[in-house]
Amino acid sequence: MGLLNIAICQFDIKWEDKAANMSFVEKQISQLADGTDMIVLPEMFTTGFTMRSDAFAETMDDDTVKWLKELSSKSSVAIMGSIVAREGDNRVNRMLFVKPDGSVDYYDKKHLFRMGEENENYTAGSERKVFEYRGMRICPQICYDLRFPVWSRNRNDYDVLVYVANWPKSRREVWKALLMARALENQCYVVAVNRVGTDGMQLDYSGDSMIIDYKGAIITRAIPDKEDTVQGEIDSVELEDFREKFPAWKDADDFILQ
Repeated sequence: MGLLNIAICQFDIKWEDKAANMSFVEKQISQLADGTDMIVLPEMFTTGFTMRSDAFAETMDDDTVKWLKELSSKSSVAIMGSIVAREGDNRVNRMLFVKPDGSVDYYDKKHLFRMGEENENYTAGSERKVFEYRGMRICPQICYDLRFPVWSRNRNDYDVLVYVANWPKSRREVWKALLMARALENQCYVVAVNRVGTDGMQLDYSGDSMIIDYKGAIITRAIPDKEDTVQGEIDSVELEDFREKFPAWKDADDFILQ
């Protein structure tokens, strides 16, 4: 239990251009301050929110994961973000959590954005995950998952919700409102990273990336509509103290996920 220094990196993902996006990420990581523990990147940070899943899907043994392992080890920084992944015959929107020791955890997006035909081009994940890193329990979620509070319900089994997204500017107020709600209702930190710029479908994005604490206070936020990497610190000891003084989670309603 202790402190975790997190960098959030919102950027203009170059449409379906892995090389350009990977180069940008490398540069951002090289400029991180000493003592940074983790960096969080947007959803599908190597391609943008493409529906060409067959063209871009990679296995866990392919180049992107290898590159992330090398980058994490070299920088001593854990890296989170989602890519287009292949799992057998399926294509999934996979959140990777790559640690400096070379280990990799992952979460496959549960709620697929049918209005963008994601459900026709990807297979939904079925398992909610919690990763552990430097005394923090981290629950990963991807974009549209944000709209479904039961999926992220905290029964005192995690400390941090991490959302990565390609969330359009036209719904930015919904993004901000739901992030705040998730922090408050789950008594947890929320780390949220969204892209900026215009994608290949001509959708505009404002970013609005931020880190929120368990009482709804914004710890840090990126400049809207601009590429920006900012850092913030979260404290598991302070969180635990708050939960002990105000243990609302003990009175939460029971539910069963189907």
